[in-house]
Amino acid sequence: MTNSSGPPRLGVPRHLEGLREAVVALVRSAERAGLRASVPTTPDWTVRRLVAHQGMVHRWAAATIRGATADPDAWEQEGIDATDPLEWLEDGAIDLVGAIAQAPEDLEAPVFLRDAPPPREFWARRQCHETTIHAVDALAAALGRFPRAADAGWIAEEVALDGIDELLTGFVTRPRSRLRSPEPHRIVVLPETGDRGWTVDVGPTPAVTTRLGPGEHPDGDSLLRGSAVALYLTLWNRSDEVTPCSDDDWDATWRGGAGITWA
Repeated sequence: MTNSSGPPRLGVPRHLEGLREAVVALVRSAERAGLRASVPTTPDWTVRRLVAHQGMVHRWAAATIRGATADPDAWEQEGIDATDPLEWLEDGAIDLVGAIAQAPEDLEAPVFLRDAPPPREFWARRQCHETTIHAVDALAAALGRFPRAADAGWIAEEVALDGIDELLTGFVTRPRSRLRSPEPHRIVVLPETGDRGWTVDVGPTPAVTTRLGPGEHPDGDSLLRGSAVALYLTLWNRSDEVTPCSDDDWDATWRGGAGITWA
């Protein structure tokens, strides 16, 4: 569950802008790495497989928004077999942006995270961060290592903060989340700038996330302090730039339990 009064909203236009920026970054890094390159942040994937996955998710999201039939397996195979997978990816992204932009404000569509905004905003937000994180995967392939914040210059601080909020309030608090601890364990996340922060209380039942107000600095078992982008990448298990203070169990608690699958 989530204890909060609601997150600050970036809004659909900013999320769509972030989605477009991420597609550009993903394509650029994929071209640099090559389609056969391995992806350090998603073991057992090549760049071609990464592109096929992302293009499938874009098509699945667009179909969900439109209330149309979805065929994720067929779309992913289509991406793998595409003569030009990057062009195929861009075509799907353009269609997704159109689906969100044309959807009514009172769109009725399923959502799957806790503390979710209304469906139109939910899908714009989810696909912004889905694509941004996979653009980071493509960057990792181009670099041959886990990226750091300085490597991902296209990610704005406001987008990173929003992505942290979605992860901590929407994903890790779900009943299906594997983030558990036999003993109470509090994770405190404090960006170096801005007035936002979060605590995540982990135990044997679903985690509870609380948004912090300006000036709140509670004690915890794990303290993560860093730039918004560094925290975003670290919490999504795409970087090891931020290391918790005085916590020998971080890998077991977070990296072992907070992995996210696409559906």
